[in-house]
Amino acid sequence: MNGRTAHRSGTLVLSVLMAAIGLALIGQVIAGNGGVLSARLLLGVLFLAGGLARLWLEHKRGQRR
Repeated sequence: MNGRTAHRSGTLVLSVLMAAIGLALIGQVIAGNGGVLSARLLLGVLFLAGGLARLWLEHKRGQRR
């Protein structure tokens, strides 16, 4: 495994973990009847968006090669 492959694999794993953390935070807010403006919901949305954006960008970068 070369450095480029290791970097790509690490990016994919961390991106999926970020999205999973975001979904878990959103799920906790929904299950616990949290408010729409709660900090946990905001963090969940940001983690989910960040993880999905990283996955999308990595996918686009892979198509260019």
